[in-house]
Amino acid sequence: MSQTESGGVSFTKADAGYFEKRHLQRYAGIWSLWALGVGAVISGHFSGWNFGFATGGWGGLLVAGAIIAVMYIGLVFCIAEMSPALPHTGAAYSFGRTAMGPWGGFITGLCENVEYVVTPAVIVTFITAYVNSIFGFDPSYSPLIWIITYLIFLGLNIFGVALSFRVTLIVTLLSLAVMVTFWFSAFPNMDFSRWALNIAPDGSELPEGNGSLFPMGVSGILASLPFAVWLFLAIEQLPLAAEESVDPKRDMPKGILLGMLTLVISAFMIVLLNPSVAGVGAHKLGSSLEPLLDGFRAIYGDMGVTVLGIMALTGLIASFHTILFAQGRQIYSLSRAGYFPKGLSLTHQTYRTPHIAMVVGSIVGLLIMLVIWFSLGAEKGGAIIGSVLLNMAVFGAMFSYILQAVSFILLRKNKPHINRPYRSPLGIGGAVVTIIIAVVTLYYQIQDPNFFYGVFWVGVWFVAAIIYFAAVGRHKLILSPEEEFAMEHRAKA
Repeated sequence: MSQTESGGVSFTKADAGYFEKRHLQRYAGIWSLWALGVGAVISGHFSGWNFGFATGGWGGLLVAGAIIAVMYIGLVFCIAEMSPALPHTGAAYSFGRTAMGPWGGFITGLCENVEYVVTPAVIVTFITAYVNSIFGFDPSYSPLIWIITYLIFLGLNIFGVALSFRVTLIVTLLSLAVMVTFWFSAFPNMDFSRWALNIAPDGSELPEGNGSLFPMGVSGILASLPFAVWLFLAIEQLPLAAEESVDPKRDMPKGILLGMLTLVISAFMIVLLNPSVAGVGAHKLGSSLEPLLDGFRAIYGDMGVTVLGIMALTGLIASFHTILFAQGRQIYSLSRAGYFPKGLSLTHQTYRTPHIAMVVGSIVGLLIMLVIWFSLGAEKGGAIIGSVLLNMAVFGAMFSYILQAVSFILLRKNKPHINRPYRSPLGIGGAVVTIIIAVVTLYYQIQDPNFFYGVFWVGVWFVAAIIYFAAVGRHKLILSPEEEFAMEHRAKA
């Protein structure tokens, strides 16, 4: 064991036994990676995106979605270049570590950690809303459904990477099949002007529709940006599977770019069709927790609502399952390198999955939900929990995107010698656009009255984690693959 000092942090070279207890298994090919990216995001096409109708109307949300799509296109091209050049499970943390040093890597990892711990909690609130609506359950029992859902999908993620990727591919394909079924069902039941344009400038419903495309003007477009994020949030998780990919240098860029193309098509179709269905409308969807189910009900009536509801659940399940996967790998990578307590990175002796990281991350997400639920009461807590958690997830994600784009720029400028199997055609300009849109989105997120609650909890987590790292973690870092790569290329710069 040898010690190396660098920039106020201490590194230890671990023996082979340390990494053997933290070994991952390679399995994923290009279509597994595509499914991982699309599956992570697809729940945002089933719930969450539609709240933007209340802030910007139909046209406001559409334009906001286009702006956010540009941001994500810039981001995924950055990631498509960085991930095969730095093919480590650390992903965003790895990019930041190589570009900005240990503290930069840690802060980038913390931002992404907020996103992947909180996003499953947001999705499980939508799952619970669907389940309660389908089966008529009393909402006061929602915490029980949260816990059961976590237990089921933690099990599927823990019992082997092959099983996890197979489930991911199956539920992603099923969720896309549900979306396509809805598209073809909605086309003959559309009345765009009457229903999609039924929001007045003051936010009230226009009984006859035929309102303005932009009832809230430019301010409505900007206010809708945080909700439009939900149409693409978590596509960036693909590099977290780098050490479980058979050929990350070849497959990672293809998987993430194909995934983004799939999501752009799906996002446009759902924003166009869901509010246009007769009997639904943009006004109703502006506050709905189950917009796709509302669309199915308007088309087919209440007959077969259980079957329709279960179909509509598939997208939420796909995202919940895949983001639990990402959560485990993200915590695992920071733990393996010593930024988080090292015990979190131990992998299951039989299944070679980071089971401790997934369990602990899930417990933290559940605890945040339960604290809000029981401190505010079931009725009030249930009413705001989704928006508070959504703000936390988007807040962490935006900072993560900014830091990843900054990492891309610094790597291009300061480390041109790194082998890049794929190069972004957008270059540094694409990264700059990503940063600008992310900053604007953060500014307008502040306007949400529930923003304070979300940012408070994010702040608590950041302060606690930074204190831990400054006092303990920075003296116990391990030369993991991410750290060795960064130090090697720092020496060459």
